[in-house]
Amino acid sequence: MTVKRMDNVGIVVEDLDDAIAFFMELGLSLEGRMPIEGEWSGRVTGVRDQRIEIAMMRTPDGHSRLELSRFDAPAITSDHRTAPVNSLGYLRVMFTVEDIDSTLARLSKLGATVVDEIVNYEDTYRLCYIRGPEGILIGLAQELKESEGV
Repeated sequence: MTVKRMDNVGIVVEDLDDAIAFFMELGLSLEGRMPIEGEWSGRVTGVRDQRIEIAMMRTPDGHSRLELSRFDAPAITSDHRTAPVNSLGYLRVMFTVEDIDSTLARLSKLGATVVDEIVNYEDTYRLCYIRGPEGILIGLAQELKESEGV
């Protein structure tokens, strides 16, 4: 049995409205937003008596989704948002963008900062990591030449 597809990547945030605005500026669209609670949801996640609101964001190509979640209950137990990238279990999401400089200009108005610098990888990609809303680590990649045979 093999994986059929990856449905989404989930990120827990404190301010759902700010996170939605940030990812919309990046180019994702809001597919839906709704509260989730009930005994069934706690059985799935192992967090009983949870009450959350989720927003599902879709990439422009329609193939990937980002699920943003804000927990109203229970209280958040730990915070990994500013952990360095060599932390075990660390999460980062990478997006391919058309123009990394214009993307950074737009996102910096919403508080994004480059982690270190933009680098050129073998004249194939320009790459950088940024800290987005609430310190979330996001990778940006700009293709410099079209991939052959893909």
